[in-house]
Amino acid sequence: MFEKYLAYKDLFWQLTFREIKARYKQSVLGYAWAIIVPLLNLLVLSIVFSYVFRVPTGNIPYPIFLFVALVPWMFLTNAITSATGSVMANASLITKVRLPREILPISAVSAKLVDLFLTSIVLIIFLFVYQINLQLTFLFVPIIFLVQLMLVIGASLLLSATNVFFRDIENILGIFLTIWMYLTPVIYSSALIPANLELLFYLNPMTGIIDSYRDTILYGSLPNWNSFIYSMIFSLTLLILGLIYFRKRAKYFADVI
Repeated sequence: MFEKYLAYKDLFWQLTFREIKARYKQSVLGYAWAIIVPLLNLLVLSIVFSYVFRVPTGNIPYPIFLFVALVPWMFLTNAITSATGSVMANASLITKVRLPREILPISAVSAKLVDLFLTSIVLIIFLFVYQINLQLTFLFVPIIFLVQLMLVIGASLLLSATNVFFRDIENILGIFLTIWMYLTPVIYSSALIPANLELLFYLNPMTGIIDSYRDTILYGSLPNWNSFIYSMIFSLTLLILGLIYFRKRAKYFADVI
């Protein structure tokens, strides 16, 4: 199976770099937008939730408390949004070139790693500015990100395949992602979740992932294993199901596009 993908590695990288270039083509500020947008979001949300609605964060300043969650969340939303329309955006390839079509949404996700890298640099600078001492638990961050990446790719495969047959997916995706964010402790602490709603909130795999980022980066503690292992199992399952679903639907792409 892997030999099949290796045969198309050059096409995969071409699609990835084309996506990266297309986003900032004819843009005056170029890649700076990858930093400006999250910083503007951080500024607005920090003002609202630091001074209007005070969110308990322990001894952690709210801006860095928020930014640690906002960086991975924006990667998720940007990657899924881009990947959902990736099959339709490459309709000519679908009808003219024989290729494993799952590389289309996966390359769209890969392109967003550039934005993630740039915002992560800003996050590291913020950690030094706010004098957050990184502990050994920081070494868990790549593992947490790997779990999130499985979740993102799994969701992208499901949505991109479905979008070929039901174009409404792209239209309602923004609403769904907004609702998902408010059901995830991005702008607030999971400590604020009412006890009678905890089970519902922790069924959301991003709850365990966001909490794990904060625990390991800000608080120097290990992830809550119950919620994180659930997120891991959920993400892996979604990745497998997404791949199976995508391959089954891909047989009919050329007939519909």
